Amino acid sequence: MNKIHRRRFVSRTLAGTAAFLSGIHQFPWLSAAPLVKKEATDRVMLGSTGIKLSRLAMGSGTSGTNYSSDQVRLGLKGFSDLLVHGFDQGVTFWEAADQYGSHACLNAAMRQVGRNNLVLLTKTHARTAPQMRADLDRFRKELGTECIDVVLLHCMMSGKWPEERKGAMDVLEEAREKGIIRAHGVSCHTLEALLVAAKHPWVQVDQARINPIQAYMDADPSTVISVLQEMKKAGKGVIGMKIMGQGKLSHEPDKAIEHAGKLDCLDCFTIGFTNSKQLDEVVTKLPRLSIS
Repeated sequence: MNKIHRRRFVSRTLAGTAAFLSGIHQFPWLSAAPLVKKEATDRVMLGSTGIKLSRLAMGSGTSGTNYSSDQVRLGLKGFSDLLVHGFDQGVTFWEAADQYGSHACLNAAMRQVGRNNLVLLTKTHARTAPQMRADLDRFRKELGTECIDVVLLHCMMSGKWPEERKGAMDVLEEAREKGIIRAHGVSCHTLEALLVAAKHPWVQVDQARINPIQAYMDADPSTVISVLQEMKKAGKGVIGMKIMGQGKLSHEPDKAIEHAGKLDCLDCFTIGFTNSKQLDEVVTKLPRLSIS
């Protein structure tokens, strides 16, 4: 190796090392994360469920409430076209919820790409067995499918949620045994609920809020990550949400993407896009930022 080439090699090596150390300094809880390039379209296993899905999910619930969201407000064609664009990029995991009113959009897009090519997740506020049975029947009609891959109890906040939602939990377990759903779990919105989910054997999948600035999170990042690591070790599927801090990191997308990409406690994560440029940016940047 001549002097010029050797100088370039050393310079690049030092630059790469500096970038890595900078990442550790910024996010110290990532210091043990493996240096593995991650693609948004990687097919990853969701815990011990046997479900394979893309690392990135197309979310549908930004500012989602009262059967609407930023995605649903794009209109049926606008959002379904965006979902199809994501599918064309290799993003085959779509995340919905009854609260967002997004089922019809997923149905319209799914008719264009085929049900067998997708993993569908939705969420319910049902508490009792009759409510859960009614939701499952309605959700399947709205989504246009006989089987929903993942159904979560939406927005758990109480530490007593297993007692309060037992009726709904029993119906979901029965539905899994009958093949109506493939996995069940919870999304959590308090640390107390998250801690219970980490230890509860009924939870196969958890959706948790995680980003580097503690925006709309249940606790500081290191605390939440320690709980998610416990879940991961127990074989639960772990899905990250609020990756962009509900818009607070929209001006620093690299920071958000890097943080999510380096977390080995996440099987996958969901982001709610409102245009194809946002999606393409994450798909393009994730491989570089996950190993920087």
